[in-house]
Amino acid sequence: MQIIPALDLLGDDAVRLEQGDYDRVLFRQPLEAFMGRLVATSPSLIHVVDLQGARDGAIRPEVIERCRVAASGIPLQVSGGIRSVGAARDALSAGAARVIVGTALWSDEGALQTFADALGHQLVAAIDVKDGRLGVRGWTNISPVTVEEALDRSRAAGVVRVHVTAIARDGTMSGPDLSLYEQACASGLAVVAAGGVRGDDDVEALARVGCEAAVMGVGYLTRLSL
Repeated sequence: MQIIPALDLLGDDAVRLEQGDYDRVLFRQPLEAFMGRLVATSPSLIHVVDLQGARDGAIRPEVIERCRVAASGIPLQVSGGIRSVGAARDALSAGAARVIVGTALWSDEGALQTFADALGHQLVAAIDVKDGRLGVRGWTNISPVTVEEALDRSRAAGVVRVHVTAIARDGTMSGPDLSLYEQACASGLAVVAAGGVRGDDDVEALARVGCEAAVMGVGYLTRLSL
């Protein structure tokens, strides 16, 4: 079971938001300083979210490049504002090992297949869930697409891996939504879980329902005594 620490970016700073609310910043530190703290724990992968890119609809390759340099060789999975295959390729060229795409995948019926064909295993489909439907555009809008539809469409398109977030649990340290992750794992897709993951007990619970990895944000801050 892989534990993936999260680095969320707003402007030039690493931040943590509560429930994805841009007005509820729990933590802030310069990008390089925070990345240095993560690197010191020797993770196998670091989860980078450009919150500014997600909100504005434009990934910032120059910021990904800064993250790549600061990560000192640790691979990055990157998301936030990747609205086209070209933008995804820009993120990969800037230093991402794989990219998480959400909003653009659910914009029309053919988009998911286009991304899957172009990016293969480097694509991770984001399924960010609020009240059974998908949050899009930096979680500021709710899509009509349901969790079940998103999982079915991902599997049909040949997607290998999905990144599933329980939005209401994000940044709350309230524990993961195990029923959501059990549903996701039943699809046969590789599942990366995020939202409310506090520590080892939660990670073990996610492993039992079949998740391959867990992203930790506030929980990792606690581990770092921040």
